[in-house]
Amino acid sequence: MKKNLHVISRVLPGSIGEELELEPGDILVSINGQPVEDVFDYRYLMNDELVELLIRKRNGEEWELEVEKDYEEDLGVEFENSLMDDYRSCSNHCIFCFIDQMPPGMRETLYFKDDDSRLSFLQGNYVTLTNMSDYDLERIIKFHLSPINVSFQAMNPELRCKMLHNRFAGDALKKVDRLYEGGVTMNGQIVLCKGVNDREELEYSLEKLSAYAPVLQSVSIVPVGLSKFRDGLYPLESFTKEDAEHLIEQVEHWQKIMMEKHGIHFVHASDEWYILAGRNMPEEGRYDGYLQLENGVGMMRLLETEVKERLSQLEGDDRKIQASVATGKLAAPFIKKMTELVQEKFPNISVSVYTIKNEFFGEKITVSGLITGQDLKTQLKDRQLGEKVLIPCNMLRSGEDVFLDDLTVEMISEALGTEIVVVDEPGADLVDCLINPPDHKKIRRRQIYEQTSSSNSGEA
Repeated sequence: MKKNLHVISRVLPGSIGEELELEPGDILVSINGQPVEDVFDYRYLMNDELVELLIRKRNGEEWELEVEKDYEEDLGVEFENSLMDDYRSCSNHCIFCFIDQMPPGMRETLYFKDDDSRLSFLQGNYVTLTNMSDYDLERIIKFHLSPINVSFQAMNPELRCKMLHNRFAGDALKKVDRLYEGGVTMNGQIVLCKGVNDREELEYSLEKLSAYAPVLQSVSIVPVGLSKFRDGLYPLESFTKEDAEHLIEQVEHWQKIMMEKHGIHFVHASDEWYILAGRNMPEEGRYDGYLQLENGVGMMRLLETEVKERLSQLEGDDRKIQASVATGKLAAPFIKKMTELVQEKFPNISVSVYTIKNEFFGEKITVSGLITGQDLKTQLKDRQLGEKVLIPCNMLRSGEDVFLDDLTVEMISEALGTEIVVVDEPGADLVDCLINPPDHKKIRRRQIYEQTSSSNSGEA
């Protein structure tokens, strides 16, 4: 990959790019006479209604093209590198980093730690700001880019330096002031570590962060994920039921304060806390529009809402289907309740929900997004699976039928002798996959972020 060599990999049908006869392999040299540094420049320069493009064709010819289009309309092309620049790796050594808890021998991309502000806008990744220069800040404010997702962890500068193992991590918090003053909408994340940034330290952090509302529109609190591969790493403990109850009370206290001041709930506990505490999920209105679904905040509540909505659109019948659902320990009881809702309308559908224990990463990891193909195969072998097994899409690599351990859906299907059906995120897809034949659709996404917890892995 050569920096700033923007090679087109795909031209979308019916797009401006197709009309201009652009082809894969063509290179975008400049827009309006200005070189394109990265995807930020590209999107900013393409906003004009009249743009001049310089394209270098595969045969070396250079085409100057004048394009009249709607404001913010895109060329409809994809580039070999979606960032249109080198990816920026993380300079921190966070005490909670899940990538440091990976075993050796996995595919190389799983060990890459990103801390790139551009991925925050494009994919929703959380960034620590330690890797962000003044130039980066100026561009974000200039381009009016929002929202940016910030991994705060602690607002105590000294503690933040300790948690990120970076002596500049405390100073990086000053960049939040710049973003706030520039009117850049933010979402925040705190990966909670027992005895480190919880309780009194969390109270201090929430007090400081509340001053940035409503520009900072939400803060999620997720528990640290602890795999069994922690030899030589900072000693961290799992949270207890009592810890979860205390955290929820802390969150609800701040929600009342922020509702009175700004009309938003602002701070949100991820679903794990409510499950660990044995409490019901908050009502839908408490999630402020589900701003932090990728952090596992409100996924269970939204799933239930979507399942019920989809079922309300269907007429029940007497179709006979035998199916299974495989998921992680965290979501299994909740998924069981959803399948029972389906069975109320379709009584002859038989569904078994199997809880997959995470032998690969250790039993403390309970989300489905970190389940390997090997664990799935081993634990479903010799089970009564019926005519299909449903699994959530977050078990798989983005755009591919590949698990974390590089086993494929086809391999697992052959080993089990049963059709594997991959369920997309919306609750409607869970219903449709249960009651309809498989449609063999492609997988939509899978992401692992550097600032991950056991919850930050997609839908459970």
